[in-house]
Amino acid sequence: MEKRFASIWFPYLLTDRHTVRQPGLRNVPFVLATPVHGRMVITEANAAAEAQGIARGMVLADAKACVPDLEVADDRPGLADRLLKVLGLWCIRYTPVVAVDPLGGLILDISGCTHLWGGERPYLKDIVNKLQKRGFHVRMAIAGAIGAAWAVARFGKQTPFVENGREADALRSLPPAALRLEPEVISRLHKLGLRTVGSFMGMPSSALRRRFGEGLPVRLRWALGREEEPLVPLRPVPPYEERLPCLEPIRTAAGIEIAIGKLLGSLCKRLAGEGRGLRIATLKGHRVDGKSVQVGITTSRATASVPHLMKLFELQVPHIEPALGIELFVLEASKVEDADAVQEALWGGVPGLEDAALSELIDRLKGRKGIRAVYRYLPDEHHWPERSFKEAASIAEKPSTYWKIDQPRPTRLLASPEPIEVSAPIPDYPPMLFRHRGEAHPIKKADGPERIEREWWMDSGEHRDYYYVEDDKGRRYWLYRSGHYGDDSRKQWFLHGFFA
Repeated sequence: MEKRFASIWFPYLLTDRHTVRQPGLRNVPFVLATPVHGRMVITEANAAAEAQGIARGMVLADAKACVPDLEVADDRPGLADRLLKVLGLWCIRYTPVVAVDPLGGLILDISGCTHLWGGERPYLKDIVNKLQKRGFHVRMAIAGAIGAAWAVARFGKQTPFVENGREADALRSLPPAALRLEPEVISRLHKLGLRTVGSFMGMPSSALRRRFGEGLPVRLRWALGREEEPLVPLRPVPPYEERLPCLEPIRTAAGIEIAIGKLLGSLCKRLAGEGRGLRIATLKGHRVDGKSVQVGITTSRATASVPHLMKLFELQVPHIEPALGIELFVLEASKVEDADAVQEALWGGVPGLEDAALSELIDRLKGRKGIRAVYRYLPDEHHWPERSFKEAASIAEKPSTYWKIDQPRPTRLLASPEPIEVSAPIPDYPPMLFRHRGEAHPIKKADGPERIEREWWMDSGEHRDYYYVEDDKGRRYWLYRSGHYGDDSRKQWFLHGFFA
């Protein structure tokens, strides 16, 4: 099989990343800068900035003098490497061998892969289109040698496809920089009038080595495909998954529990060794008849406790239908998190939410009653009632703000306010009676109004005037009038919550 390689180049990698997060930067001059010897120096510039003469290496003050409306952000060390690694792992869907090119790109060994997309042209088009839709500028080339693909992706003016054995023709007119040479070597070549690869391609390797060092002939052989270039592929983190094939099909609940125990033992050993814990897990059973069954569990806190997880799965075993038998079990932890070690108290106290037993109790309640059986809410930075709280992602999540207790709030807030019929004096008196779902509620006590304006930056509409009322049976409600009195007063009043 002939070797084929693809080189992907991101000419504006870091500025594209900022543009994806802030679309307003797409058409404005934008650069990244970092301090160098007491001066801010530009390290990256987007296409709009380059079009106005801004380039890497310029002093930021000089660039701002040329382009006063230049947008600037701090360059974060190591971000490019991390971003390339993420993009490289994404590209594994196209080939199992993907390597990071430190010079702002990726190298793919695509040997034997392109036929799955109908050939090299649709293969290249699919990759480029999807990366461009993600917001990145991309150039890509395919050749039989890594060096040739790299050179054509960055400096090629014709076709991005180079046939095996035709590398020399593709490289002949390109500048020496296409060989990934050091700047000193490129400068020396230019001084001697060697401004294209073809001008020194036919020289003996010994002469090139004496004059320019070992790097030039090596790079030239790599680009021409005369010597194989080493490639260090990315190795994706293996999924948190355990498989257990069965010698005989399993048909009993006891057999299924034994299989789950073995799978949990292996999986939790790995998680504990990495200081991580399971949050969501799925057990799949592949049956003899070709069908599969699955059950899942969730935990309130990341855990690698086999006994606790086993109890959760035992609640799910009755839902597994083995039919003629299960011949393969697969346990996958689809969500894992860092597991915080719980500090054991030296003497009595109230552990509260940090108590591991509480987390395990909540998990078992969820297993019996369903995942939506237990809730925990945290305050959110909104004064509009429906947005003033959010559901916690886990029992360990910490609130980012404090509950507002300056005004009374109902114990139970309705997801959607329900319209009610009200008899009330106007303009701002509390109601004397309201009717909800056919039942009349004479009001004996009331307080209000408390006006809550809409968050205009999120939506538009009327303000609300809230009242705290108590009916003749001692039941307390949270009512509000939407806006001012209008022509249809029956639709202006709503019930929004109940007090304990």
